[in-house]
Formats: sequence, C-alpha cells, structure tokens
Amino acid sequence: MRLRAGPEEAGRRLDAVVGAMEAVGSRAEAQRLIASGRVLVDGAARPKRHLLAAGEQVEVRPEAAPPSELEPEAVPMTVRYEDEHLLVVDKPAGVVTHPSAGHAGGTLVHGLLAHAVAGGADPSRPGIVHRLDRDTSGLLVVARSERAHRRLQRLLRDRRVERHYLALVHGAPPPALTIDRPIGRDRRNRTRMAIDAEGREAVTHVRVLERLGRMTLVEVRLETGRTHQIRVHLEAAGHPVVGDRVYGRRQPDLGLERQFLHAARLAFPHPESGEPVEVRSPLPHDLELALARARREAAPGDGPGLR
Repeated sequence: MRLRAGPEEAGRRLDAVVGAMEAVGSRAEAQRLIASGRVLVDGAARPKRHLLAAGEQVEVRPEAAPPSELEPEAVPMTVRYEDEHLLVVDKPAGVVTHPSAGHAGGTLVHGLLAHAVAGGADPSRPGIVHRLDRDTSGLLVVARSERAHRRLQRLLRDRRVERHYLALVHGAPPPALTIDRPIGRDRRNRTRMAIDAEGREAVTHVRVLERLGRMTLVEVRLETGRTHQIRVHLEAAGHPVVGDRVYGRRQPDLGLERQFLHAARLAFPHPESGEPVEVRSPLPHDLELALARARREAAPGDGPGLR
C-alpha cells in the first residue's frame, strides 16, 4: 500500500496517517507495523512520531496473517445470520469463545472453522471481533474476511455495534441506571477484574424490565466491551448477577449452574452495504426455567411488578 502525502497529511504523525488507512485499521496496528519496520517513508524507516511533509511517499507492507493450525471440531452453536462477509452465531453457555490456557480444543472457534471464518492477526482467533464469557450465552458477530474483520472492529471502536443482554440481578435497581466506572485487573486476585480508577473506561446502561421480589430482570446495553464488564459493574452497583460464582453471591440460586446473563440482541450497520443488521436470540432453556422459578417465588403478595 502506498500513499503520497498531500496537504491533508502534511504535519500529521506517521502513526496517525497509517492508522487511518482502511487496510491498517487502527493506530495501535500502525505503531506495531512501524516498530517492525514495515512502514517506510521515501524508502526509509521513520519513528511513529515522524511528522509527514507534503510529497513524502508512505509505503506500508502489512504482514500476511499466519495460517491457523487449528482443526475443525463439532461444537454446539446456532447460526442466526450469515452472508458471504460475516456470521452471527448463538453461543451456548459452557463453550469458550477461543483457545486459551486450559482450553486447547472444543472452543467456539473450532466449531466456526467449518464456516469459512477469517480475519485478524491472531491465527488462534480467526474472524473473532469480540467475545463472550464461557458461561454467558448468546450472540457474537464473526468475520469471514480480513476486510470484514477490520470493518467490524472499527464499528465496535466507534460504538456502532449495539449489544443488548438480559440479566437477572439481585435486589431492586432503579428503573434506569448508567454505570460509568473504569475497569482493570484486580490487584489482589489477577484472575478477576475490578473497578480501578487507573483502569480502562467502561460504560454500562441498565434498564429494569420486570421486578421479581428479591430479584429483577434487566436489559443491559454495553457502550464499551471490557472483560467481565457487566458482571463487574453490576456487582459494584450492589446488584450482582444471579448465579454468578465469581462476582455474585457464590452460591447456587434458582437451580442455575451459571450466571443468568444472555446476549439477546445485536444490531449494527453491515460492514459492506451499510444496511442495518439486527439479530435476536431467545432465552436458553436453563434461563427460562430459572426465570419461571423467580416469577413463582415472587408471585405471593409481590404485587404486579414493573413490566
């Protein structure tokens, strides 16, 4: 890829100009390419802070993604939407999104390999642009090409992918709540995440759907996508997710064997056509049963509730 700097690029940092190229997609990726010597200015390597002058030629030589060595496996999932550019899949609880320490096989990625997914620099995560926790069920969008992957990542960064979840939480949160608190790695327990003033920005919107006595069914909308964001934010707000053994009350409830958290709706502009895509997922059977139990518990003398 080549670009001749014009008046619009003159005076701008090299990493900013390269990061704005669609084929690069981000400033972080631009900095990685510059550091690895894959960006030249008039034939010579320059630092990321180099200020371009009009007429300079920028050449970018992106690395080809290494081929994935993973083998396809039969993994339970439901494809809710697909075309030549992307898939929206419904991940069941108990399935890890991509390979990681202790999860070398049986992940969602292994199941997706039979669906021609592609894109991204990590060969262990082809097509993956966002993830769900192992015990969270619901919808993920997955790319089928490098170009679709870049564009979907950009939509996520620009907060144009609407991610709505259903959660059953303890207590009675207000009808509408926005939790705007940064999240980082827990300094006392590195396997957990926690509210951390020095962490990354995290914003979660919560709306009450139905009050059920000691519990409340809520809709959660993510503005950012930090690890364990919903579970950490709801715990910090005093309304942990029912069934959550890590950020909740660490005891069985309603017969659940996992947290009551389901990615129920995804909506985004298609990365190629720009047309709106909206996909919904019904509550899985185990969460339907738990919700029915919660309603039965709440019924005696609990009043009509807010629906």
